[in-house]
Amino acid sequence: MKYMLIMRATDEAYAQMGDIDFTEMLETIGKYNDELIRAGVLIAAEGLDDAEDGVVVDYSSEPPVVTDGPYGETKELFNGFYLLNVASKEEAVEWAKRSPISGPGFKTEIRRVTTIDEFPQDNEWIKKERAWREANGQL
Repeated sequence: MKYMLIMRATDEAYAQMGDIDFTEMLETIGKYNDELIRAGVLIAAEGLDDAEDGVVVDYSSEPPVVTDGPYGETKELFNGFYLLNVASKEEAVEWAKRSPISGPGFKTEIRRVTTIDEFPQDNEWIKKERAWREANGQL
């Protein structure tokens, strides 16, 4: 099963990361990533650029309104993710507990990633997506 570990932090916690030596942070996260790789569970891992450099598309009106980031009232930001292939939610939780990105203001949200097999296989759009995934080696 695939699980996404969504890394979140309060504005204050995220700002404190700026106080950490970048080389030290790469070393710490690199060791954790290496553990995931050696265990054979890592599918993808990405960090996100600063929220202030992003935009928000709000669909509350027509046409949608695009505003500069970050979101209106942030209490915590989505800063990156890990995508793991593990046997269970419990295993995903155990990996999340080992994350070096931890401390007050940091959280990891864990959500199962649904598979194409969970959707109606006779749907024309599911058939097209399945064909695309097969052609690209994703199935």
